[in-house]
Amino acid sequence: MKMIQNKVCCFLFALLFLINANSQEKVKTATTDNTWSMLKTDANLILGGVKNAYTRPLHWQKKDWLTFGGIAAGTALLYIYDEQTSEYFVNQEESAPNMLKEIGWYYGSPQNFFMISAGIYSYGLFAKNDKFRHTGVLIISSAVATGLIQTISKNAFGRARPSQNVGSKEFKFMSKEPGYHSFPSGHSILSFTASHAIAKQFKNIWIKSGIYAVGLIAPVSRLWAGAHWLTDVTLGMVLSVVIVDGVDKFLSKKKNEIKDKKFSWKVNAGVGKIGVVGVF
Repeated sequence: MKMIQNKVCCFLFALLFLINANSQEKVKTATTDNTWSMLKTDANLILGGVKNAYTRPLHWQKKDWLTFGGIAAGTALLYIYDEQTSEYFVNQEESAPNMLKEIGWYYGSPQNFFMISAGIYSYGLFAKNDKFRHTGVLIISSAVATGLIQTISKNAFGRARPSQNVGSKEFKFMSKEPGYHSFPSGHSILSFTASHAIAKQFKNIWIKSGIYAVGLIAPVSRLWAGAHWLTDVTLGMVLSVVIVDGVDKFLSKKKNEIKDKKFSWKVNAGVGKIGVVGVF
């Protein structure tokens, strides 16, 4: 187990190195900014990102509702085959690589997830690295939003896990029993939230594909373990993508607004000349 943890740590360090290399295109932070002011700014952005995630449906357009309908229809279709797909994945569990099962568990567990998030954000904060800060804020905001949704949903729906052997249609609404907290998959949500947020920082298709592949390990490992149905992990990943994309747009918009506030115009006039100077 310790060897698996070391491998996960090595992967995370490699990932941080890639983000750092990719962040050479970042906009440099103004030297007058200090750590405390950036921390306060980012805290407000995190709160704003979470709020945006919950209020965004109020501003959905026709295409957004069509997307929502497509997701609902797709989930309903998968629901029909939940038991067959669960049986297939559980049968593969014995031959599945132990390393992948361990990585899936550690990468999707809350304590490791927030360690990754805190590490990325802390580096960006203290190194004054905008790319890392943005990624950290994006992951944390999205995780808080999706985490609250999945926590409420698990208790509200009370769906039985495959390991309960009572079928995919068995529900105990508002149940506190862990065996009835299948929908949606928390491990899938956390792992794919991190992977999607990090992958968005890269343009290289191979790097993005590798990051997404790592993000898929947790969902698949939960299927092998009989801890979740296919609809649990699929809807969890879709929810992650939707939330991360929405929060990312919000953060980019706010970042531009902050830049605009720092930029002002001054009129310089002198003998025989007049000019306009932008100050930022």
